[in-house]
Amino acid sequence: MSTPVAPVGEAAPGRRADLARLSLNTATTKHLTLAQAAAAAADAGLSSIGVWRDRVQEVGADVAATVVADHGLRVSSLCRGGFLTTADDDAARAALDDNRLAVREAAMLGTRELVLVVGGLPAASAPGGAALPYPALPHPTGAPAADGPDDPARDVVATRQRVADRIAALAPYAAEHGVRLVLEPLHPMFAADRAVVSTLGQALDLAAPFDPAVVGVVVDTYHVWWDPDLARQIARAGAEGRLAGYQVCDWVLPLAADPLHSRGHVGDGYVDFATITRWVRDAGYTGDVEVEIFHEDVWAAPPGRTLATMAERHVRHVLPHL
Repeated sequence: MSTPVAPVGEAAPGRRADLARLSLNTATTKHLTLAQAAAAAADAGLSSIGVWRDRVQEVGADVAATVVADHGLRVSSLCRGGFLTTADDDAARAALDDNRLAVREAAMLGTRELVLVVGGLPAASAPGGAALPYPALPHPTGAPAADGPDDPARDVVATRQRVADRIAALAPYAAEHGVRLVLEPLHPMFAADRAVVSTLGQALDLAAPFDPAVVGVVVDTYHVWWDPDLARQIARAGAEGRLAGYQVCDWVLPLAADPLHSRGHVGDGYVDFATITRWVRDAGYTGDVEVEIFHEDVWAAPPGRTLATMAERHVRHVLPHL
């Protein structure tokens, strides 16, 4: 018999009260299936899990929802939608269709929070890939147009506008399904290939035209810890009712060859979790705290050790400030 799923902020029956708000994001246990990750989270005393779409699509959203519920877990968020920046009309239609599918998956899983990574410049060949070459010059002199860049695929202003336009296209569909589009700003080093939205302030500006119940933001410590305006923007997110998630992991050095894989356990790096957590708390956030780590050493560790470390670091570095 499955364990009853607890409301947000509460521990499921028999689970650790001090871990009531701690959530395992399945990216942290990359090599586990959804069933294995859910079992590991439940065994560690957690009451929630953040799910990536690859794990959902391995079994189908209906089965995934059953797996999570059978382990007495609520779903803190679904990761991820987004990648909305293409300038190609056919690719844009495909991206919007995929995001509508993600909305339906989130609804089926019972979470209203769909995290969006908006996408990088069209000049990116792939996330983490080399830049595409500039187009061939139109005539021997190669004189650039007076009113635009040499290559529109490198126009970050126009790319951000496409993000705004496509959020507007998705918002009514998300609202119909009771799902919130949660914009995630990424560290500026990912602006070229993953997210042209780099700060919480930019994400909030994009969200501003929409109902806070339909478009919100997430604070991910790895991506925003450096921002000198972070305190003000977290307070703004809370005042606007848009603070939809809090993801924690640390900034560790040296950076990996792929900087995306340079996220460490809370307490292993440079992030001031006490201060940022207090800002999030004071902004009124009462939801789950997801641990989302991309790191080869963490992925290679036994899952039980990873969950035990997560729990110990949460109790020591995050919980006292929630």
